[in-house]
Amino acid sequence: MRIDVISCVPELMQSFLSHSILKRAQDKGLLEVNVHDLREFGTGNYRQIDDYQYGGGAGMVLKAEPLGQMIDKLQAVVQYDEIIYLTPDGKTLKQGEANRLSLSQNLLLIAGHYKGIDERIRQLYVTSEMSIGDYVLSGGETAAIVLIDALGRLIPGVLNDETSALTDSFQDNLLAPPVYTRPEEYKGLSVPKILLSGHEAKIHEWRHEEAVKRTKDRRPDLLDD
Repeated sequence: MRIDVISCVPELMQSFLSHSILKRAQDKGLLEVNVHDLREFGTGNYRQIDDYQYGGGAGMVLKAEPLGQMIDKLQAVVQYDEIIYLTPDGKTLKQGEANRLSLSQNLLLIAGHYKGIDERIRQLYVTSEMSIGDYVLSGGETAAIVLIDALGRLIPGVLNDETSALTDSFQDNLLAPPVYTRPEEYKGLSVPKILLSGHEAKIHEWRHEEAVKRTKDRRPDLLDD
């Protein structure tokens, strides 16, 4: 999978992409992430990429010209399955959508900044708009990182145990069940005996029951879905 990201501050993403699972995914050649500095197409001595919004009001807006020029440049060499704009008013990212997008070959992410991007870019280029929650961040780079992480771990071969991603929270609309490791007893609390039984079918049944119980208690809305 190839993911390109258009960003005003690409430095914000470099550390995250250079460590842990995403680094291993890139080292294995399973994931390619390219972060592009929008200021490459900025104008003037300060490589300006934003301007005041028409109609007045607080907050700067990313200009259409530099965004359009960068998208055109990238599209000249890559055919994207989707061009995704990270924005608070987009569709909330859920696991099912991450599963779907993980099957893509090429994705282009636009990290918004300031007050957002010129609406005409959304109309002309963007194929989907995505939010990671009902709150506002300083920039879309954080949201882009969340999306890349959610997708990267689903690519076959990225995780050492590929079944791990299939048992995460939100797969099958359930939260993950409780998990334990050694020691068997800690401060008077013991690991449930069923997990020590070695009986695979009964352990699977217990985990499913605990997942349903936890979901009913903490996120009953998932069961409605």
